[in-house]
Amino acid sequence: MNLYMRLLIILLLASFSSVGQKLKKADKVMITNLQAHVMYLADDKLEGRRAGTNGEKLAHEYISDQFQKAGLEPKGEQGWLQPFEIYDGKQINAATLLFVNDHELKLNDEYFPFVFCPTSSIEAAVSPAVKEKGVPWFDDLKDIIEDNKENPHFDLTAAIKTIAGKAAEKGATALFVYNTSGIADNLKFDSKDNSSPVTIPVVYLTAKACKQFLADDNATLDIRLKTVIGDKKRTGHNVIGFINNGAPNTIVFGAHYDHLGYGEDGNSMLRSGERQIHNGADDNASGTAALIELARLLKASKDKNNNYVFIAFSGEELGLFGSKYFTEHPTIDLQSVNFMVNMDMVGRLNDSTKAITVGGYGTSPTWGPVFTTLSKQKYFTIKYDSSGMGPSDHTSFYLKNIPVLFFFTGLHSDYHKPTDDYNKINFTGEAFVVKYIESLVDVTNTKGRLAFQKTREPAMSTTARFNVTLGIMPDYTFSGGGVRVDGVTDGRPAQKAGIQTGDIIVQLGSFDTSSLETYMQALSKFNKGDKTTVKYKRGQEMKEGPVEF
Repeated sequence: MNLYMRLLIILLLASFSSVGQKLKKADKVMITNLQAHVMYLADDKLEGRRAGTNGEKLAHEYISDQFQKAGLEPKGEQGWLQPFEIYDGKQINAATLLFVNDHELKLNDEYFPFVFCPTSSIEAAVSPAVKEKGVPWFDDLKDIIEDNKENPHFDLTAAIKTIAGKAAEKGATALFVYNTSGIADNLKFDSKDNSSPVTIPVVYLTAKACKQFLADDNATLDIRLKTVIGDKKRTGHNVIGFINNGAPNTIVFGAHYDHLGYGEDGNSMLRSGERQIHNGADDNASGTAALIELARLLKASKDKNNNYVFIAFSGEELGLFGSKYFTEHPTIDLQSVNFMVNMDMVGRLNDSTKAITVGGYGTSPTWGPVFTTLSKQKYFTIKYDSSGMGPSDHTSFYLKNIPVLFFFTGLHSDYHKPTDDYNKINFTGEAFVVKYIESLVDVTNTKGRLAFQKTREPAMSTTARFNVTLGIMPDYTFSGGGVRVDGVTDGRPAQKAGIQTGDIIVQLGSFDTSSLETYMQALSKFNKGDKTTVKYKRGQEMKEGPVEF
């Protein structure tokens, strides 16, 4: 008997002992299945299931296999799969090079081009001390860094862009910058910067390169430079299965199966800087396991008044990439969708409180009577949240005017940390979540098409470090310059400024918002009661509106 099976039996015994004889044979089968699913998906060999990696591939192969065993039909674009592109920022393409006096400099060790470089090729003989038309210029950042060392609002990158702009106006063909001060500049290639390219290439020379080539300002340097900055992309995959009951309406069940990998995307809560696998047992191997088991139950169900689609989304941790892609490129008629049920983190039900949050309660007037009918069950203490918006995949469907529900057993100290492992999952509690959702489907089976209603929407763009919010839902998948708006909260500053879904915010006050990161940085500069303006593009038209936070 291998270690895997021994651990499984130990977990089963512990789980069964908490409920004694209350569990039916079918419940025990489901618990066994849930454990097997989570133990596989949260295994180290999947390396945290980061979207677009081999770990994601192993996960989607497993989910596809389980869907097939459950008797589902593939409903992706390529069998079970629906591939989608993930914009991962900018990268320095391999064609980039820098030769000085026939010596090729090493990228990052001796130089790097800034992300806002245009694609360009230059050959020139130049002295670093000379600033003439038609040749590259050299600029020591020492003075500007030392002059601003006590200025908390100083932005060195923005200053370099300004220097480059002025150099280009005076005829420079490129700008090489370096730092001979004793103050660290912390400059690096910022792959998340989506600002527009400047007119000339701008290259940083490290101390190592300066020592070798800039010791004599009057020396002549033969420069050969090529800069090619491109988009960095990877491919994620939704996994989609279908039960066709020949019904006019379809219920969508969803759960994201991707997680954080080693935390490469900067979304880990681990602050030690260590490179560790984030297995994401609760977030969201638990929801994926529930999705698989729900598919198995509904395949055998007598409730045939709806078709059922089961979607394991990828890219959720990056900003709802997979669910947004599906709602923009549906493999079913989106107009036929009755409602959507999302399961994200359903594996940590507390044995004493048995508390679970159900979001989306206000997205249909039918949910009230449905949950009143289900209130006879005694296993859960349910906290209802009316909003159809939230930090998970149901949001993408709500934004398409589809009623949604969001099942969630709560945050915990292992959230987005390497310690979110399978041995902390309450599999018995999760089985009861699955059974509860199955009962919900049974109650709605005779309700016909559910009406949609818009709900209150939370302050979507604020976090703990911000004092204000504009009141938008950003489009995390947008790869252009600016922040594209996916949703606007009623009564918040964005709506009052005239911003609509689809607009692209390019400036907030005096701060450029060329990317989501710079947008958040701009927000952090304001406090409640502050007044400013926001600039945004609608199609080709630039607009501006007043903002009061």
